[in-house]
Amino acid sequence: MNLHERARRFHELHQSGTLVLPNAWDAASAALIAEAGAAAVATTSSGVSWALGVPDGEQLGREEAVAAVARIARTVAVPVSADVEGGYGPTPADVADTIAAVIDAGAVGVNLEDRRRTGGDALWSTDEQGARLAAARAAGDRGGRPFILNARTDVYLAAVGAPEEREDMTLARAVDYHRAGADCLFVPGLADLAVIARLVSRAPLPINIMLIPGLTPTIAELRAAGVRRLSVGQAIASAAYEVARRAAAQLLAGDDATLRHGIPFAEMQRLLTRPAG
Repeated sequence: MNLHERARRFHELHQSGTLVLPNAWDAASAALIAEAGAAAVATTSSGVSWALGVPDGEQLGREEAVAAVARIARTVAVPVSADVEGGYGPTPADVADTIAAVIDAGAVGVNLEDRRRTGGDALWSTDEQGARLAAARAAGDRGGRPFILNARTDVYLAAVGAPEEREDMTLARAVDYHRAGADCLFVPGLADLAVIARLVSRAPLPINIMLIPGLTPTIAELRAAGVRRLSVGQAIASAAYEVARRAAAQLLAGDDATLRHGIPFAEMQRLLTRPAG
């Protein structure tokens, strides 16, 4: 698929059913995810940040984030959605520059969060985030291809307000973000199936939930509730790094058991060898 076809396909994947989006952190992980049968690949800012030696939380920066997206997008043939955190800058113009850059890098969608990294409030106000989303929408539309803007709200993840207030706060943001041009609403940290089902029925945007192993409902339950999109954030990266830690500890203790189960060298070489021409 060329980039326009990927963009159109990614848009189609959001029109019905439940899109399960595994999250990659580098080109090799993206290639493995695509080979496993994923219809599209999302990046994880946590995994990308860790792989590049910094903590998550917009400590990565636009240049390194865009470079990671570019490596992934040129490695896989499926659509790629980029986690751009808060847009790598506070102003709508900063956000627009980031969106333009990841589109040039080959992304056909983004997650843009409303978490503030400076200042006293946990989240941008709805007016501020609305302006930032509108700038993202305009930048995405200038590409001339379908572009999925996934508006992430951290009401639950940042534990904003009293627990009983968060559902209505999230719904209010859904309304404002829809007005600003978002295509769907991402609510990480929300694990209550009843609340998820109510948001699905009440919100003007399709709902994206982060699957947290052992905490959130199952994929089958979320699909039955009408969730349109599922992702796993850093979970696959965390699992891979746990294998690395366990393998190293075993090796230092004189045991190579974990190393015996690695993907063969030749298979990885094949996976990452692009056709000539």
